[in-house]
Amino acid sequence: MQSFATLADPVRRRIVEVLADGERSAGAIGAIVQPAFGITQPAVSNQLRALREAGVVEVEAHGSHRIYRLAPGAFDDVAAWVQRYAALWPQRLDALETELARGRRASAPAAPASRRSASDAEEASA
Repeated sequence: MQSFATLADPVRRRIVEVLADGERSAGAIGAIVQPAFGITQPAVSNQLRALREAGVVEVEAHGSHRIYRLAPGAFDDVAAWVQRYAALWPQRLDALETELARGRRASAPAAPASRRSASDAEEASA
């Protein structure tokens, strides 16, 4: 469950989101993350190091540039955890939908008697 701890930090989460779109240089990541969080390039580098040490990202040197990408299988533990509970969601969402519908019916204003009798008459003639 190390991945959850890694993703708890909003800067690291944003870096993962950026890398989900494809590999990027450290400078390109910094250009996106620095203004969003008001942090420096060394702070971005620290977050990239934390992601690398956690096995979330891989880095490859291209000359003086460092290219980062998400590591394959980095979030397998998260996926397994989610999958374990995903089977419960449809049942609970269906139950929630039923309760919301009941609440809407209970809070809906009743139609005036004259409107009800007109619609009842229409149904009876059909």
